[in-house]
Amino acid sequence: MHDDLAALLRHRKETIADHAFRDRDSAAHLDALKTVSEEILAWHQTHRGGIPARLEHFLTNCSFDKALVYLESGGTWTGH
Repeated sequence: MHDDLAALLRHRKETIADHAFRDRDSAAHLDALKTVSEEILAWHQTHRGGIPARLEHFLTNCSFDKALVYLESGGTWTGH
């Protein structure tokens, strides 16, 4: 279910966690984070109206970690 979005969300999470990249070149790290975040927002705009309400909620509120958990759980949400 929405493997392309899940890949973008994972990439964003990995980019945030890449402290060596951030320490080596903070401007490039920020650009990489900005690029993947923009790709997520573009995906959302393209798919708006055709995705489950819960996923829509997470993406609208930029709750990207929650969106990833939702996708990885097969579209179920047991969190808060």
